[in-house]
Formats: sequence, structure tokens, C-alpha cells
Amino acid sequence: MKQMTVISGKGGTGKTTVLASLAYLAQGEMVVADCDVDAPDLHLILKPKIKETHDFMGLQTAVIDESKCVQCGECEKNCRFDAIRDFHVDPRHCEGCKVCTLVCPEDAITMVDEVSGYAYVSHTRFGTMVHAELIPGEEASGKLVTLVRELAQKVAEREKKDLVLIDGSPGIGCPVIASITGIDLALIMTEPTLSGIHDLERIVGVAQHFGIKALVCINKYDLNPEAAQQIEKQCQEMGVDVAGKLPFEPGVVDAMVSEKTVVEMGGSVGKAIEDLWDEVKSNL
Repeated sequence: MKQMTVISGKGGTGKTTVLASLAYLAQGEMVVADCDVDAPDLHLILKPKIKETHDFMGLQTAVIDESKCVQCGECEKNCRFDAIRDFHVDPRHCEGCKVCTLVCPEDAITMVDEVSGYAYVSHTRFGTMVHAELIPGEEASGKLVTLVRELAQKVAEREKKDLVLIDGSPGIGCPVIASITGIDLALIMTEPTLSGIHDLERIVGVAQHFGIKALVCINKYDLNPEAAQQIEKQCQEMGVDVAGKLPFEPGVVDAMVSEKTVVEMGGSVGKAIEDLWDEVKSNL
């Protein structure tokens, strides 16, 4: 089984738009996983119908047993997050650090699992999709990404699919690392701007640090040809191939409004994404 993740050093580079088009081109052969769990939006195009729901247990929360508590105040004094007041735990402030359980002389405090989000296995017009969402204000999105990927691999094995397409998170943080760990190929989306060049360098560094083969796709390259050429030169210096260059086309917005992929709408961008997919397949 092969796994490929589409990532970017920043948001807004067309990562999800391209991933949806690749899912269209690979339909019947793959399982798609939306690992951008902090702000998922792939469902807006794929329109999944949920078949399975899995609870996600994130950070644990402290609970005080009032029958054992002697109100010594040690827990409140040692909680650096001010989560304990008047011998009660405010779950909104508790970070699950467990210090209170260590300092309590009566063993009156225990840690309990809390539902922090949900993972879903759904049916889409392109095949099975695994996706998730965090409850607003909850953390541990890296752990949720791992859960989504594990479910996607199990589904792919069950359905005898040879490919898992993953929509990763933007940036270079924990959710991104969880999205690319152990994959076969990373497709990095970038754009021809100064910030795009800088963010590309950072995310390529992350991929190379983990020994992951990476390809680069330059979105809207024709809006700034000089910057696009600079990106190609930079990629050459970093030992990364440019797999595709997508032109700017206002029709991309029409595709989003119509809840369709760019490839379904046709046009120059659709053709460029088809060529990109051919390049990706040759590298998998």
C-alpha cells in the first residue's frame, strides 16, 4: 500500500483543491484521508455520507473525589494553569499535566478521558473517505491525525485499495509531522511569493529531516514568473523535483461554488493537474 500526502508550508496554496482533483482522478483505486483536522474542508467538495463514527480521546482531565478530599489546598497551589478553584476542577483550563495527582496526599484526584473530537469513515462519490473534527477549543490534533491515518489504512486493507491520499495540515507543526510520518511521497504545494518561497524551504526541510521523498507543485505560477523561476532554482538546489506548475484561472472558484473538483470543470488548470497526477504516479 502506498501513501501520499499533500502538504504546504502555509495555508491557502491550493492544497485541498488539488487533493480533491487527485481523488477524482484516482477514484476506485484509493482511500482519501482528510488530516487537516483543525480546519477540515475537503468534505465541502466530496460531500461524504458518514457510515462510522469513532470517539477521539484527547487530553485527560483531572477529577476530584469530594469524599476523599480534605481540602488541604495542595492541588490548587501547584496547578500552574489555575484549573482548580474552591476544590473543583475547571475542565476548560485543565491541561492534563497530572501534577495535582502527584501532590494530593489523599489520592483524591484521578485523570479521566474526555471526548475531544470525532473521526468518521464515510462514503463519497469517489470512494471511501476518512475524516475528523476537533471539538472547538480542544487540542491534541496530532493524535487525531494519527487516528485518521490508522483508520484510513485499515479501510484500505479491508477494501483492497493500494493507495491512501492524505490531505495534510498547513505549516510545519505537530499535525503536519503526524500527516507525513511513514508515507511514501509528499506533494508540496507552493505559490510564487516571497512568503511562499520561505515557507517552501521550511516544509522541504521537514520532509528531508524525516527522509521522505518530496515533489513540488507551483500554484498560480504565471502570476509571478520571476518568483516561479526562483522556486524552481531553489528546488534544484534542495534536490527536489518540480512535478507541476498550475496556471491561474478564475474558473477554479466556479468549481468550488459548484461543489466540483477543478478537473471535472476542465480548463487549463484541470489539464495541468492531470499532468501532475501522471508525474505523481510515476514517483509512487
